[in-house]
Amino acid sequence: MITAGDFRNGITFEMDGQVVSIVEFQHVKPGKGAAFVRTKIKNVITGAVVERTFNPNDKYPTAFVERKDMEYLYNDGDLYYFMDNETYEQIPISKSVLGDNFKFVTENMVCKVLSYKGNVFGVEPPNFVVLTVAQTDPGFKGDTATNVMKPATLETGAEIKVPLFINEGDKIQIDTRTGEYMARA
Repeated sequence: MITAGDFRNGITFEMDGQVVSIVEFQHVKPGKGAAFVRTKIKNVITGAVVERTFNPNDKYPTAFVERKDMEYLYNDGDLYYFMDNETYEQIPISKSVLGDNFKFVTENMVCKVLSYKGNVFGVEPPNFVVLTVAQTDPGFKGDTATNVMKPATLETGAEIKVPLFINEGDKIQIDTRTGEYMARA
């Protein structure tokens, strides 16, 4: 059990049958009246973020969200198969669970599979990946204004903006959280 007075960023607990995580918290002690805790909480399964205030004495059961490293193997229609590197067990995960940043993942890449009580609710790819540029237009000589970007298609089919000096076949580093070009690899 955890009391609202002990809230910190990243703590997960059960509230009203939902698993939520603290995104932001603030202990407030007004000059008049009782203290309270103002928070932003995120439902870890649906991703919805809401603001809520708590009495510092409120108690909630803690929730353990398992984050396990698993290797992405292949997909078969809407099912994506991941393998546990310790037990070699393969589990299928539905495409609806994966999220937008999964477009940067290639086969044999290790991702974090998030589950609560055995139910998988999310997949986190590595924060930074190195991918090959499959298709992009050439940059033109003299077109050297600062921060000019052009579209590029990566080996996974994802499209991002890259600087003019990047050519087809170049390996580039991408931040999967924002989907932005970071550097040449």
